[in-house]
Amino acid sequence: MRRSDREIKDFDEIVSALEKCDAVRLAFNDGDIPYIVPLSFGIERNGGLLTLYFHSAPEGKKIDLIRREGRAAFEADCSHRLFFDGEKGSCTTEYESVVGYGDVGFVTSEEEKIRALKILMKHYREEDFPFSLAVVPGTAVFRLDVRSVTGKRHIKREKTEKRG
Repeated sequence: MRRSDREIKDFDEIVSALEKCDAVRLAFNDGDIPYIVPLSFGIERNGGLLTLYFHSAPEGKKIDLIRREGRAAFEADCSHRLFFDGEKGSCTTEYESVVGYGDVGFVTSEEEKIRALKILMKHYREEDFPFSLAVVPGTAVFRLDVRSVTGKRHIKREKTEKRG
């Protein structure tokens, strides 16, 4: 990371930044050109391990690439704010971002799919958000077991007046 002063080194802070995000972009190897797709997600933390859960239609390019490759990279970002410095005549963007990669695979048992969908719903609403179980058999659910993750943050501090 070129700007090590912006690196989020603490794992808890990386997870906290990820929890603020509303979408994760998954990137798959598709030969000469990467394939990237934004997705809703859920987070499960087990000590220092992180698993991301996703859902989708049971067919399509993303599903084919998961079956073929079994690996993916991801990116999420949030806390965006444009910061203009009138004195310097410049601007910058505040943000928090998380990037990483891992092994991706399907959740196949109905019980595990329901558990994963509840984790996903918890990220957006609440843990016990009711959803129709009738959709579970026709929904693809997959997980990304994160093998590497880094975080980055750029938050400008407002200038404060010195008081004497």
